[in-house]
Amino acid sequence: MDLDVVRGFVAVVDAGRFQDAADELSITQQAVSKRVAALERTLGVKLFTRTARGAKLTADGQAFLPHARDLLRAEERALASVRLSRRALRVDVIGRRLAPAAVLGGFQRACPDAELDVVTLFDAGAALEAITSGTVDASFRAVDPARLPGDVAAVRVHDEPLHLLTGPAHPLAGATVVSPAELAGHRIWMPGIVAGTEWAAYYGALAAAFGLTIEVTGPGFGTDPLPDTLAGSPSLATFLGEGTRLVWPPEQGLRRIPVREPTPVYPHSLIWRRDNPHATLTALRAHLGTTRPQPGTWTPEWATAGA
Repeated sequence: MDLDVVRGFVAVVDAGRFQDAADELSITQQAVSKRVAALERTLGVKLFTRTARGAKLTADGQAFLPHARDLLRAEERALASVRLSRRALRVDVIGRRLAPAAVLGGFQRACPDAELDVVTLFDAGAALEAITSGTVDASFRAVDPARLPGDVAAVRVHDEPLHLLTGPAHPLAGATVVSPAELAGHRIWMPGIVAGTEWAAYYGALAAAFGLTIEVTGPGFGTDPLPDTLAGSPSLATFLGEGTRLVWPPEQGLRRIPVREPTPVYPHSLIWRRDNPHATLTALRAHLGTTRPQPGTWTPEWATAGA
């Protein structure tokens, strides 16, 4: 079926008059009339009756209208899929020194022809809004899948173990591993925690589960000032992910200690719109697969929905 004649039919329905539809399509009224007539011949029915107020749908026209709109939407989806394949996949990774950036880098090395546009949004709320609006194709976030809109999908793709970072004078500095229970009573300083964010929800659950004290006071200047502060403190420590790329001078003597028994893991999920047809998104999802919770690890219950 010629979609131009279908488009002419829908334009008349929406405009209510043949002349107004012609103006909308930037063609003549005669051309619109020819398109509608051609469609009527194809279908073998009358679609409109003309009245003093314009064009009125017949019963057959009313029956065909939803299918006409479906045809035009299918055309738009087909065109969009081609346009999407010509642009880079836009992915949010929270921070360029954090694990999701490294995971995405692994995909780039495995698929060097894949074009990526990497962005960093503030939190899951901003990421979800961008995905819903189509300004971002996918995001790595720790989310509760049950609380996502129905048109947004989530798959847990990377569980990142936590490490404890201390200065050389800290009581736990000599440990090769520490357990969450051993951290009870110690001051864990994380000024980057912002109320309402997904990482605040994660660390709040972690503190509640193991009786930890997490301090969020002080200015959040990112990860750069952390080594200086911890190096000179006999009491402060902080959590960071195994995949966090944080560099400090050797003379600071900082200790990076794995946390185990159980191992708290930060559950990174990939989220995207279910109707996004981008070919690189399909390749990224296939590359990442799905991560299942492993014995001996801990993560909040809200992160395990559907896992």
